This record gives sequence, structure tokens and C-alpha cells, in this order.
Amino acid sequence: MYQVTRLSNGLTVATADMPHMVGVSVGLWVGVGSRYECPRLNGVCHFIEHLLFKGTARRSAKAISQAVEGIGGYLNAFTGEENTCFHARACSDRFDELLDVLQDMLLHSRFATNDISKEREVIKEEIAMYLDEPQHQVQELLNATLWPGEPLGRPITGTPQTLDAMRRSHLTEYLQAHYVSGSTVIVAAGNIRHAEALKAVKRYARRFLAGERSSAAPARSRQESPRGCLGHQEDRADSDCSRDPNLFAPRRAPVPALRLLNTILGENMSSRLFQSIREDRGLAYSIYSTPSFFQDTGDLVIAAGLDTDNLGRTLQLIMRELRGLTRTMPGSGELRRARDYVNGQIDLGRESTDNQMNWVGEQLLGYGTIIDPEKIKKRLGQVTNAQIRAVARDFFRPDRLNLALVSPIKSVGHLNRRLCEL
Repeated sequence: MYQVTRLSNGLTVATADMPHMVGVSVGLWVGVGSRYECPRLNGVCHFIEHLLFKGTARRSAKAISQAVEGIGGYLNAFTGEENTCFHARACSDRFDELLDVLQDMLLHSRFATNDISKEREVIKEEIAMYLDEPQHQVQELLNATLWPGEPLGRPITGTPQTLDAMRRSHLTEYLQAHYVSGSTVIVAAGNIRHAEALKAVKRYARRFLAGERSSAAPARSRQESPRGCLGHQEDRADSDCSRDPNLFAPRRAPVPALRLLNTILGENMSSRLFQSIREDRGLAYSIYSTPSFFQDTGDLVIAAGLDTDNLGRTLQLIMRELRGLTRTMPGSGELRRARDYVNGQIDLGRESTDNQMNWVGEQLLGYGTIIDPEKIKKRLGQVTNAQIRAVARDFFRPDRLNLALVSPIKSVGHLNRRLCEL
């Protein structure tokens, strides 16, 4: 189903052949994100993402949108900590047109001074909007707590101060240094043959700047006790409780066991956190857990939105569930249901061209290869109850717990003490 070709200039072309589909999703992936930024250029990758939609030598901003939406398609982009992706979707017979638009945006954007000035203000409005969303604000506070003074702890959007300091030369020089052939993967998923996609990409390959993928500085933060931080909101609390284990890197962490541990803990409505905190006691509407993996570190986040009066009791219950997973192995039925859930999510995700495009891009930039989903399911089937408890014991240690709150509460000192009770 998956085929990958690396061209002589380092550009990678990958396809997920889905002949039963009507459409095709095309992603132009670049292995660079906010983690690669120095402090004074915080937000530059996200700024570049915005500006690639503002016009090229051939197309205005309106013409870029019309070129995709005018054929019944969809165009968007996102910037992460380690990757940036520009992607489009349309009927498969429009593949050449989608590819032409995406490569034009990356290779020939104008970066007009007037566009830079306008888009700088747009991003400031985006930042202000996020400040009105406690669930987003609390995640940024948590990142700053997990990785203080490091790129992973800074906002992907940058700040008004860093945006104001960025000139056109900063943006274009950063683009030329990092958005190069060796860090670029072009992915097509859907009703498209690999040979067809490869032939189309080769028409543009020589236009990509030659270069190798940049390296991000390794995560340095080491933690010896619980940490917390606060943001302000008048009447409710959004909280993130997380840990940052040294062994969280995808190449070192026991990923299948961790995936099942997270499912048991808080991934869905059957999870322990959801049942204990929402269903049994009605303390929160939203309660879930999710892991994130970076090249050499990561986190497991437990997030909740709740009334401030319920905060202490909810934290106590969260700690009880973490403690329980470190002490007692999950039952065979609970493990089977978690495994079936994850396998089902993997299979359902394979039905979407967008999901397949994301899977291939993330795998190639994260691991350098595409892991067959069937192999992942096989590994999940080999995880034992004892292995899940061992992972919980390794990860759920009080010296690695972090708490971020957006609420009227003035101090987290007493809450940090509760984290030590694990």
C-alpha cells in the first residue's frame, strides 16, 4: 500500500495507494517547526506558514484559494513543534493541479512587505483569540512549565514582541535555510499510483533548494519535584496535569504499552478517568488524557474543564487513578477492550485519505520509514498486563508531575503538595 522514493537531491516522494477512493490528499511536509527556532525568532515557522498563502509570482492570494476551491477541493496548513505541512484534497484526477499549487506556494511566494505587515496583525489577533480559550491557554502554560526556557516551552505562534521584531529578511533567510529538499516529503494518499505521483513531482524537483534537514537542540529540562503555574479566569478552571519522562522519545519508550495505558487511563468514555470523574461524580464535562511524542522527549497530558470548587476533589481522583495503575495490573477484560479500541481506531483511520496522508508524513519525518499498521497491531497484541503496570510505575512518578491552571486561584503551592501524594 505504501511506496517511498528518495530523489537524488534528497526530496522524498511517498504514496498510499487507495484505489477504491474518489479523491486524493496531497501533503507537502517540511521537517521543521517551532522547536527549531531561536528565542528571537519564536513564531517564524508559523509566520511563514501564513505568508505562503498570500501570493506567489504567478498567483494572488485569491487565485491560490480559487485554484483549489474552484475545482471542488480543500486547502489548509498547520505548524507543529517539529513539522510543518501544507495540504490539499480534491478528486484524484485533479492531483496535478493540487501539486502545482502547493509547490508554487512553497517555492515562489512573494513575501511582500505589505503582506507581512498585515499578516503580523492577523497572527496577533490569533494569539489574542487563544487567550480567550482557556483550554488553549492552559496547554501553553503547561508547555512552559514542562520545558522552561526551551523551544518546546514557547508558543508555536510566537508572541506579539517576537512578531514585531521580525523583518522580511528574517523570514526569507529562515525559509532558504530550513525548507530545503532534504527536509521535504511530498505525500499523496488516495486514488493515485506511485509512478504517476513520482512523475509529477519530478517536474518540480530541481526547483527545490538543495540541503539537508536541520537538527533541533535536544531537550535539556530535568525535573526533581512537582511544578505548577497559573493563568487567570474568573469562574471556572481548566487544568492540565502532565509529566515529562526522560524515556519518552519514540525510539526508546515502550510505545505499544504506553498507548494501551493511555486508553485505559483517559482516552475515551470507557476510560477510568471519564467514568470516575464525569460519569460517577459529575465533577467535569471534559476529562481526557493524551500522549505526545517528540524526537527525544514527550509528555502525557491529563486535561479537564471544571468548576473551580471541584478542582481539589478532581485532582485527588486523578491521583488515585494514577496510583492504582502503578499498584495493580489491569484486568484481562480491560486490556482486551483497550486493545480492540486502539486496533479499531487504526483501521478506521485507514479509510480516510487525509488520515493516511498524515500517517505517512509523520512516520517518514519522525522515524525515517513507514511502520505498517498491521505490525503495530501485532505489537499491541503482545503487550501484557504486567508491562502496562511497569510503564505506569516508570512514568507516573511525583517528581515528574506538572500542573497548569487557568482559574481564579492565586497559588498552586498546596496543589503541588497534593501531587506529591502519589
